[in-house]
Amino acid sequence: QVRLAESGGGSVQAGGSLRLSCAASGITISSYCAAWFRQGPGKEREGVAWIGRGASANYADSVKGRFTISRDNANNCLYLQMTSLKPEDTAMYYCALESWCYRSASNYNYWGQGTQVTVSS
Repeated sequence: QVRLAESGGGSVQAGGSLRLSCAASGITISSYCAAWFRQGPGKEREGVAWIGRGASANYADSVKGRFTISRDNANNCLYLQMTSLKPEDTAMYYCALESWCYRSASNYNYWGQGTQVTVSS
């Protein structure tokens, strides 16, 4: 059974940092594109960062230069290092896996349950 478990969310002040983790079981993340999505209140789920099987990374313009996606294939984990956090980064953050780095959340079949990030001004 495939399971993705996010952790590391929390409440921080603007300018702070958080590191999200996504532990995978029942699936080998190195064989997939791994991505982080987020969904704020009343908003659609949007892509934040993607890392391909070759470890090439891409980011949404809104987080470029502030967030870093990485993967630890040996431990089957995905990470998102978030710095210089802003109130508009407040959202539920999800990790997702798919065979290709699609931009749209609708193309992903494997999802975690999410971890909440709240940034106060």
